Amino acid sequence: MSAVRHDENRQRFEIVIDGEVAHLDYRMLSDNVVDFTHTYTPNALRGRGLAAQLVEAGVAHARERGWQVIGSCSYVAAWLAKRGK
Repeated sequence: MSAVRHDENRQRFEIVIDGEVAHLDYRMLSDNVVDFTHTYTPNALRGRGLAAQLVEAGVAHARERGWQVIGSCSYVAAWLAKRGK
């Protein structure tokens, strides 16, 4: 499992491997509502489950703070639906 870094200033969660960056972008809709808007994994890093790791870290971060989670990104929406979150 790769290390997920939270870049609060850029509103994203990132995994960096060999100079390539996979990321999950979000925006705060209010003080307690987060919308995960986009996931991206470079071709060189695909197939490693990095997007799932990013979403898991992002949702865990939100839940620890008591935030409501919205997934306008189709990958995030499917991930949430699959897990009943």
